[in-house]
Amino acid sequence: MFISLRYRPNKWPFWALVAIEFPLTVALLALFGIAAPNLYRTKLWADGAANGFNSSPTTGLYAAANYRPYTTPKVWGQFITNFNLVISVFSMFLMLAKSAMYILKVFPPLLSVLCHAALVALYAVSIAYQAGSDMSDPRRPQRGAPWYISRPCSVAHDQKLVGYCQQAKGAFACTVMIFVVFTAQLALAIFSLFPSPSHRASREAKRLARESRWAHLDSPTLESKVPAVSLNEIANAAQASSTNYSTAASGALNPMTPRTLAFNRLGGTKDLPLRNHFGKAKAKDGGAAPKSPIFSSRFALRSPTFPGSPLSSGFAHAERKADEETAAGAAGPSGSDAAAAASAGMYFPPPPKVAVKGAR
Repeated sequence: MFISLRYRPNKWPFWALVAIEFPLTVALLALFGIAAPNLYRTKLWADGAANGFNSSPTTGLYAAANYRPYTTPKVWGQFITNFNLVISVFSMFLMLAKSAMYILKVFPPLLSVLCHAALVALYAVSIAYQAGSDMSDPRRPQRGAPWYISRPCSVAHDQKLVGYCQQAKGAFACTVMIFVVFTAQLALAIFSLFPSPSHRASREAKRLARESRWAHLDSPTLESKVPAVSLNEIANAAQASSTNYSTAASGALNPMTPRTLAFNRLGGTKDLPLRNHFGKAKAKDGGAAPKSPIFSSRFALRSPTFPGSPLSSGFAHAERKADEETAAGAAGPSGSDAAAAASAGMYFPPPPKVAVKGAR
């Protein structure tokens, strides 16, 4: 058993409820914003007292004058007006946020349960306060909802308050309707927490496919084919490799370094004018060609065209030819080679002129 991340049966019930929620949220935001902070609450309270429907706003004043305890009824208090405005703003923000999260597939049913449970609780408090009773005056008790909800607005003592009565009645009606919408969304989210049979079957098929993909790694036949290597053998191999490395580093040159590899890939010895100059050019006095200690035969890097492996074809012939060229170079160039080198001397550009201040 697992908690589903999909909405059942599909996405359309969610969007249908959001489409109903949007106009109700906008209407509540407008009605509660107009009513705040005290546009018609006290006026409707006084008009109901004039008709004998509820207590009077001056009841608290008389109670204070006579040193009697008094508590303003919840339906006529300032708290419910501010509370309604706050939850309407919160509902608008949450509706926009959950719509975007649902499109991005980051609003699972579990998160929907938490959000809509909070909204259901908030609007349940709002309905309880708006439809609260007023028993503060024993002579005019109000045992149910206030008169502007339980009676038609035409019974108002002051006919100028009919519009305010309709606004208060409409705000209460929208509150009840959005409470029903949030309850439906909460029920849908709870229903979606439990996966459907098709969802369970697809999840089980994916699990079996994933296990079968890696099942060959756990098979005993594969383990029998792999030779067992002990920790001592691994340690001895590591020690031997380190010893060989230290011996090669102290006694001889490393046959291949990253710099050598990059050098060979960039062209080797084909486009090095200074190396050719030291290796083939003849001295001016007719003596032997100058030899660079850096590019001697011992430290010279082989050209990329030279076969790199003794097992490759032509390795022995190339090795013999390289030895002959080295021996010929050590003995000195022939007359024709010296003449060619003298006629095709290397060109080195002159150094740049030093600018003198004031010279034109």
